[in-house]
Amino acid sequence: MIIKSLSSLPKTVWLIGFISLLNDSASEMIYPLLPFYIVSVLGAGPKILGLIEGIAEATASLFKLLSGIIVDRTKKSKIFIIIGYAVPSIGRPILSIITSWHAALFIRFFDRLGKGLRTSPRDAILALSVPENKRGITFGLHRSLDNLGAFVGPIVATILLSYHFSLKDIFLFAIIPGFIAIILTLQIKEPEKIITTHHVKISWRLSSLPSNFKQYLFSYALLSLGNSSDLFILLRAKEIGISEQYIPLLWAFLSLIISVLSTPLSGLSDRIGRKTLLISSWLIYGLFNLLLAQHFVHVSLLIFSFILYGVYKGMSEGIEKALVADLVDKNHFGTAFGWFNLIGGLFLLPASFIFGWLYQTYNYSYAFLFSSCCCLMASCYAWINFHRTKLS
Repeated sequence: MIIKSLSSLPKTVWLIGFISLLNDSASEMIYPLLPFYIVSVLGAGPKILGLIEGIAEATASLFKLLSGIIVDRTKKSKIFIIIGYAVPSIGRPILSIITSWHAALFIRFFDRLGKGLRTSPRDAILALSVPENKRGITFGLHRSLDNLGAFVGPIVATILLSYHFSLKDIFLFAIIPGFIAIILTLQIKEPEKIITTHHVKISWRLSSLPSNFKQYLFSYALLSLGNSSDLFILLRAKEIGISEQYIPLLWAFLSLIISVLSTPLSGLSDRIGRKTLLISSWLIYGLFNLLLAQHFVHVSLLIFSFILYGVYKGMSEGIEKALVADLVDKNHFGTAFGWFNLIGGLFLLPASFIFGWLYQTYNYSYAFLFSSCCCLMASCYAWINFHRTKLS
């Protein structure tokens, strides 16, 4: 069933997926090593780490909304995708020459700026390229290939570290897959323009979008408030006893789980509905945070926790985006994905700052318990809203 569904997906879906694979392999060579580079080499603490990640993601989110609105107005997505992949590919090697956390913030800003420019236009193209009953597997495949790149990147980084390459050397090596990704973006073709028999007013205002979409967005905002930067998870893993050289392997293990699960679980939502799977995934994320909040975490429990996190990601990421497309008209895909991505990133600023503040001022338990509570509240609100609107 899955093989048949995958083989019927258009070339554009696969091309965008492989571009994400290459880009993420470049990005994830660096990302697992970044917290230690910022903290150990550049001398910043968890508060600064949270500030850097929060500002970078929040800024990117604003561009996700802006690019989405422009795509709805112009029906042109390709240029945003090209620029969006080019900007971070240029910025990554500069990490090898910086000497302060202020410069790291600047580089992360441009890395996330690229993501902000490409994400909503890319999501809109994916949603427009397939019928409604294939949205789950389409976004699931994209997340699978994206996370496959996130698996390859840390593996390459670990191999380079084992041969005594420095962190700066790895930052430079990441140029190669990033450059190939840029070349492939030139092959993307715009989907056919939507033909309407009446004038469609395009507005950036959230109030112009359907009520059930706004309710879904509110529950997603609650979840995002507890969804701080993954760098804190890696920091916690190191505190538990995972050696710095094995952190990229742990991250690769997580990405492999997500890659394997995203396509079948998201595809399953096309057949049985998205509500139960989505809420279940959010509750699993709450359990993951609850486990990491414990004072005594054995390495085996840490591994189990990361498996739970992988299940959450694999189950949620594709379904969350497919649900956005289910709730709005095709003429507003760009704006809707813009708002969805804006909320997810914008709330990362307070989420990362609150998490970092709790982590450093009190301890990790308070931080992870806060995230767990946000997951529970989001799940409850989503269940009530889905039940009221009879959404499957």
